[in-house]
Amino acid sequence: MGNPKAFLTIERKEAGYRPIHDRIHDFGEVEQTLNQNDRRVQASRCMDCGVPFCHWACPLGNKPPEWNDALYKGDWQLAYELLHSTNDFPEFTGRICPGLCEKACVLNLMEHEPTTNREDEAAICEYAWEEGYIKVEKPERNGHSVAVVGAGPAGLVAANRLNHKGYKVTVYDARENAGGLLRYGIPNFKLNKEVIDRRMEQLKAEGIDFQFGTHVVSDKKNVAPIQNDPTLGKDKIVSFDELSKKYDAVIVCTGTPEARDLKIPGRDLDGVYFALEMLSQQNRVLAGEDIPKDQLVNAKGKDVLVIGGGDTGSDCIGTAHRQGSKSVTQIEIMPKPPVGPDDPNNPWPTWPRTLKTTSSHEEGCIRRWNINSLEFIGKNGKLTGVKVQPIDWKPNPEGGRPIMVEAGEPEIIKAQMVLLAMGFLRPKQPEFPENVFVAGDAANGASLVVRAMASGRDAAEKVDSYVTSKK
Repeated sequence: MGNPKAFLTIERKEAGYRPIHDRIHDFGEVEQTLNQNDRRVQASRCMDCGVPFCHWACPLGNKPPEWNDALYKGDWQLAYELLHSTNDFPEFTGRICPGLCEKACVLNLMEHEPTTNREDEAAICEYAWEEGYIKVEKPERNGHSVAVVGAGPAGLVAANRLNHKGYKVTVYDARENAGGLLRYGIPNFKLNKEVIDRRMEQLKAEGIDFQFGTHVVSDKKNVAPIQNDPTLGKDKIVSFDELSKKYDAVIVCTGTPEARDLKIPGRDLDGVYFALEMLSQQNRVLAGEDIPKDQLVNAKGKDVLVIGGGDTGSDCIGTAHRQGSKSVTQIEIMPKPPVGPDDPNNPWPTWPRTLKTTSSHEEGCIRRWNINSLEFIGKNGKLTGVKVQPIDWKPNPEGGRPIMVEAGEPEIIKAQMVLLAMGFLRPKQPEFPENVFVAGDAANGASLVVRAMASGRDAAEKVDSYVTSKK
């Protein structure tokens, strides 16, 4: 290491967010960047631990000590090569990964000031794009073909890996463009979609074929609509059985398309939406799509209630602010997480389930926990409020899930828009032929982008082993 004592003398310095009064009026990325000198100084804080828990915590097996050292020494190209050796698309994870590696950093244990791995990762990748280190590589073909169903992070990683192994890869997706939730779920203020487009141009140039607007189904006689956009994927319909016969192997990376619903009285009132109905539509509007006025899901001038305390709910808050909402409230049925850096139930180096305050929360939001939703209330078919009740969770004497008990009188939260952000249901996959593999959220349920990418990588290895064994 160039400076083995830097962590003793240099404090953690984050790039931070754009000022609220500035960012609240647009959908530009909220996160700022440090200059190159400051970024190298931050990279020097990496301790090069004998046991790199950051490497252990990362589902992709990233090696922060190695690329942080190269970054500190000013060798940006080596830093990118080391980073890219385990991470196909560090420009994605460098923006939206929660940084499992940072929570497992030894500096997080000692001072709660871990190395800025995530920001370093994003900086390395952006520098690589600017300096032309990322080049189009056209591999020699091996005579085999693979279909990947779903162009989200898992599917893109699987396609990229197999393409570089020489397979002819075709990616099918029901939507009009690639990215999955990266494009149609995560707001532009967290991930500018030009970042996805830039990588897509490279993947296409390297020989991957993308077939958009194609709905791949188990049974062509019984085609289920896409929950948040039933108009998509109906132009072309093919079955998994057809693909399994046409290609040497198929990888299913269709994510978790079904959001968890809240089936209480008043659910059919105008003004109650799934979170992705808003998030997906807003991203399409920013991409230039013309949405009919009567179909707009817009928070302008409305009191908005977000039900669900996770990242999707946070994205709804930030989007509602930018659309001009009157007020935003977020409720969660579970208890408030521990406040502070330490989680007694998940000690270092595991991920601490502590209270998370995002850039969207900073922009203004009432947050409440242990709140159960009882009824959507409306007038003339339109939502006017939600009847809720404070609750507590008591231990179950028979074990298992705690028991919910009333802890206060019901009340009404005024709202003309409700966004359901309560997570996604784990999909049930049918029985596939032996040459069909499942990866990402489609296999494991909704999780982090970094886990989806790791699953896509692993699926690519399984496919390669399978096809090779059949020669």
